Amino acid sequence: MAPPGPRLPWKELLSGIVMRPAATFYQMRDYPVWGPALIVTFVYGLLALFGLDTAREEVINARLALAVPYVLTTAVALVIGSLMLGAVTHTLARQLGGNGAWQPTVGLSMLIMSVTDAPRLLFALFLGGDNSLVQTLGWITWVGAAALFTMMVSKSHDLPWPKALGASAIQLIALLSLLKLGTI
Repeated sequence: MAPPGPRLPWKELLSGIVMRPAATFYQMRDYPVWGPALIVTFVYGLLALFGLDTAREEVINARLALAVPYVLTTAVALVIGSLMLGAVTHTLARQLGGNGAWQPTVGLSMLIMSVTDAPRLLFALFLGGDNSLVQTLGWITWVGAAALFTMMVSKSHDLPWPKALGASAIQLIALLSLLKLGTI
C-alpha cells in the first residue's frame, strides 16, 4: 500500500498534531518520526522536572554539578519511558487487529505525550504544580491526549475508535498517574 502522502517536515508535523490531527496521523502512518519525537520528548523531559514543586526546589538549591545530571537523567528517563509506553500502545493495537507500523506509532505517541502536556507544564513552571489552574489544565490536556492517542491509533492502524482507545489505555493511565497525578 502506498503512503497516503509525502512525509511532513517537522514544523508541519508538530503543528499538524494540534491543528489537523486526523490528516496528519493518516499521512504520517508509514513514516518514522524519530528525529522530532526524540528531540521534543528530550526537551520536554528537561523542563518536566521544573514543573514539580519539590523537585524544582531541590534542583535549584543543588550545586550545578549535581543539578545538571539530575535534569539530564530525568530527560533521558522520560524519553525511554515514552518509548516503552509507545511500544505497548503499538503492541496492543496489533493485538486488537491493527495493521500499523511500529516506528510511526511509537514516534507519534511520544510527540502526543509531550505536546499535549506542554500547556500544563508551561504554567507549572511559573505557578507550581499545586496551583488549581495547573491542575485543571492537567486534566484538560489529559483528555486531549486521550482524543489524540485514540485518533492516532485509529488512523495508523485502521482500527475503530473503541479499539484504538483500548490500545491507548495503558499509556493514558501511565500518563495520568506519572505526570498528571504526580503534580496533584
